[in-house]
Amino acid sequence: MGNAALRKKIYIIIHGTDTPAGRRFDVVLLWMILLSTLTVCLESVPSYRQQFNVYFRALEMVFTAAFTLEYLLRIYSNPRPLKYMFSFFGIIDFLSVIPTFLAIFVPSLRYIMAIRILRLLRVFRILKLTSYVENAQIIKSALAASLQKITVFILTVCALVLVIGTVIYVVEGEENGFTSIPQSIYWAIVTITTVGYGDITPKTATGQVISSLVMLIGYAIIAVPTGIVTVELSKVKAAGTGPTGPPLTCGNCDREVNKTDNYCSNCGNPLVRMK
Repeated sequence: MGNAALRKKIYIIIHGTDTPAGRRFDVVLLWMILLSTLTVCLESVPSYRQQFNVYFRALEMVFTAAFTLEYLLRIYSNPRPLKYMFSFFGIIDFLSVIPTFLAIFVPSLRYIMAIRILRLLRVFRILKLTSYVENAQIIKSALAASLQKITVFILTVCALVLVIGTVIYVVEGEENGFTSIPQSIYWAIVTITTVGYGDITPKTATGQVISSLVMLIGYAIIAVPTGIVTVELSKVKAAGTGPTGPPLTCGNCDREVNKTDNYCSNCGNPLVRMK
């Protein structure tokens, strides 16, 4: 088998999910991602780390070796390796292996390997959840259309908390725990978002009235971005961005397949689409 043919075969298995071999590869990969993430989480528990440290390290090396090999194969087989390396999944794949090597110098960095869980986003492609992917595209389009409005809204909220923080600092003063305007702004953010940690609270009657008003304003503010995105979602759906057209079936086994696939995930038969 020539070099070009080998690269093509590896590419179909690793990058594709529309063949049985590619689907099996990605399912195995997902299980490895889950197990490696679970290993990192369990290792952070002191009692488990003391008792099973040797096993955790061994598993960590096995998973890292497997993911490193997979990452290198993805680069080797991809016709445009740089595009893959700087894509979203390419960066995530890189970040999933580099912490183990950096941990040689800074041991605590190995816990960053939990970022491997982001690789599970491939599950939408692997399990052929076409409607989920298309609906995610609708949300993405709505958020993009809402960006300017939400930006103006956030800037307005920032100005509001600056004013509220300054006012409460003047009203309460340092003797009541509001020792600076930045700390007062922190209180305003916590209050207006209705989180209410309670580490700083107004003591004067005027401050408590202001606090009550800020909390009421917070409830109103929460509804604004929701309304903006909802309107844009309605516009996107009305424009016909969502799932359309009849389902595509394989001419060989009559199995329903993903509209973006080139091969049937069940039998591997090439798919023919009507122009």
